[in-house]
Amino acid sequence: MLASLEIIQLGNPLLRVPAEALSTTQINVTLPLLASLEQIMLSHQGVGIAAPQVGESLRVFIVASRPNDRYPHAPLMEPTIMINPELLWHSDLMEKDWEGCLSIPGIRAKVNRYTHIRVSYLNVLGDVIETEFTGFIARIFQHELDHLNGIVFLDRADKLDVATETEYRKLIGLNE
Repeated sequence: MLASLEIIQLGNPLLRVPAEALSTTQINVTLPLLASLEQIMLSHQGVGIAAPQVGESLRVFIVASRPNDRYPHAPLMEPTIMINPELLWHSDLMEKDWEGCLSIPGIRAKVNRYTHIRVSYLNVLGDVIETEFTGFIARIFQHELDHLNGIVFLDRADKLDVATETEYRKLIGLNE
């Protein structure tokens, strides 16, 4: 079943359903799903992916910032599985920057996000991790957390700050 997972697209009602928290006993059962999520994310040059994006209404996502064709200036980090993530604190400072989404291909938009956040989540062993993120990684976390709450990045964008992928690449100086 997991081999047939596909990224669902904007318009699919499952993207708008708040996801269910996992109990610590459910974590082992979801390990095959998490492995599939990571493979799908990497094969589509994503820097994050949430379980609802493959139609699984679970509060889990992966953050995996790294430079690639879609995000050439992304910082490098190891893929990190975050189960039942929570935003504990955020700075007052926000920054508007470009985002894209594997569930909304071909569209980019500028979204205002907190620049510094403190978060909590469970790892695959069920341990509580509390850490802070800044910049692009903080942006990824907030984007993926929105997915768990049935929100997509276009919900947070001003209609004047939306572009096709082609125009976005021109705007940031990437050659086609």
